[in-house]
Amino acid sequence: MQSTATVLVYSDNANTREQVRLATGRRPAADVPRVEFIECATPAAVIKELDQGGIDVCVLDGEAVPMGGMGLCRQLKDEIFQSPPVLLLMGRPQDAWLATWSRAEAAVTLPVEPVEFAAALASLLRARLAIGA
Repeated sequence: MQSTATVLVYSDNANTREQVRLATGRRPAADVPRVEFIECATPAAVIKELDQGGIDVCVLDGEAVPMGGMGLCRQLKDEIFQSPPVLLLMGRPQDAWLATWSRAEAAVTLPVEPVEFAAALASLLRARLAIGA
């Protein structure tokens, strides 16, 4: 198992980024590596980080302004070769169809519920790291 996994967190809201960090802790599950975070508050910063490589999973805030995570996710899936898996944060459970439209691999609702979020993140990390093994 690799020693760390890199998770990019996109939200214009610092409190949302903090919720993600707190819900994850050092690692979201015992069988995945420790997590290092890269925080981005703008879509341009997200694209810049992804162009540099090394991101294992993206957590995108669907409620971010000026560009929500759903639209950004769809753009990433269209424009970045082998884009990392995306965990989308949605404002309402009724928006699950938009998460599907955006091609996100997983989605959870805001505010972040730690157990649900950690389970979804761990699942994406397992899948991503299994591919890279």
